[in-house]
Amino acid sequence: MKALALDIGLKRIGVALCVDKKIALPLDAVLRKNRNQAANEVKNLLKVYEISLLIVGIPKGGSSEEEMTRRIKHFVSLLEFEKEICFVDESGTSKEALKLSAFNTRKKDGKLDSLAALILIKDYFAL
Repeated sequence: MKALALDIGLKRIGVALCVDKKIALPLDAVLRKNRNQAANEVKNLLKVYEISLLIVGIPKGGSSEEEMTRRIKHFVSLLEFEKEICFVDESGTSKEALKLSAFNTRKKDGKLDSLAALILIKDYFAL
């Protein structure tokens, strides 16, 4: 079984892969130019890695929770993914990723976003 986790933001999408609920690693983030380009890149990952479970972070709490949840669910609908989708609370994953990062930087290259996606997988499978 292969799972893909997404930490969806307005500019970057963090991506992490998990194989057989044992091995998890961050992948290169998707840098968003527009939602269709980003959706196509994620669709390609779903196909290439033969994903059977999609784990998607949703922000809980905060003033923009409703708006971001709506945007994230709309983006996920663009993926046309017919297998299992699980929405999980992503609160605090970006801060945790920053603490774990060897880079300890706020670069906008997506590494921290993909590390946040890795944390989603780790929490989901209790790795």
